[in-house]
Amino acid sequence: MDFKIYNTFNPLSKIKNNWNQLLQLSASHVPFLRFEYLQTWWETRGGGEWPEDSQLIIIAAYEDDRLLGAAPLFHTRNKEGKPALMFVGAIEVSDFLDFIALPEGLPDFIKGMLDVLISDQSIPAWEVLDLYNILEDSPSFKSLSSEAEIRGWHYQKSPLQPSPYIPLPDDFETYLAGIDKKQRHEIRRKLRNVEQSLSEGSLYITQSEDQLNSDVETFINMMAQDPNKKDFLTPQMRQHIRNTAQTAFNEGWLQLAFFTLDGGKAAANMSFIFNDRLWLYNSGWDWDFREFSPGWVLLANLIQWAVEQGINEFDFMRGDEDYKYKFGGIDRQIFRVAITK
Repeated sequence: MDFKIYNTFNPLSKIKNNWNQLLQLSASHVPFLRFEYLQTWWETRGGGEWPEDSQLIIIAAYEDDRLLGAAPLFHTRNKEGKPALMFVGAIEVSDFLDFIALPEGLPDFIKGMLDVLISDQSIPAWEVLDLYNILEDSPSFKSLSSEAEIRGWHYQKSPLQPSPYIPLPDDFETYLAGIDKKQRHEIRRKLRNVEQSLSEGSLYITQSEDQLNSDVETFINMMAQDPNKKDFLTPQMRQHIRNTAQTAFNEGWLQLAFFTLDGGKAAANMSFIFNDRLWLYNSGWDWDFREFSPGWVLLANLIQWAVEQGINEFDFMRGDEDYKYKFGGIDRQIFRVAITK
């Protein structure tokens, strides 16, 4: 393999299509590793999570002109204050991260990448390769562990959070029949509560770019009504959400869905439609409509919509919030790997 290091996204733009095509064949085919998502994340350093002076270090491997692997990394001081190399996208706003390579070529790519990280003088000094948000079934663990052992480095793998998901059947009634009886009745009760009220409820999905900006602002303002999210929504984080929504819309995988009551937006979910899955990114609701449980009603409608569209998995992504399990979420874990020289 021929390895190259990139410190900006601009020269990589010409291989964007090759990057995304390789991602489709990689073990971790997730929206957070799309070229355009990572480029958008870097513009605000994840909504201000990391300082502006962080240095981009993307390592790409080629055979002739064919892209074989990519390690989207950046240099900064990690949460413990150590000089570190971390995944672009880490930590808070990108649920799943990894290396990009064909599964059969991943061991050789990781070996070569590590050789570059310790031999290339242009890379700033680092103490730890600090990799967050790797899904439990990633083959990267085995390769990283093996290489660390060979080199005499310390390898630590730590669980971070569960990441529940729902395998979707062919129809909504089959889905409901598969969850806990008590929760099934509760979902149906909340849906009936809307149907029997004097208000007219419906599912609205942003389709027009003319409506995108105003719909995104409505969504952000709904998020801000949650005391747990208000402080999270700094000006930089708001801009990150706007940028991400625009990027996903441009690429055709944004789904910004609202539950409306008499035309008023009562709840919203920002999701990605990607790789035959619906990835629930974030949510908010208008507390003026709380008597209708708009968040639950929207989620039930969204799951039904996904089933009807033939989507085969509903991914709640990171976090162990109770509602995810009430809707039938099945746990899987994400991990952090820290390799110290």
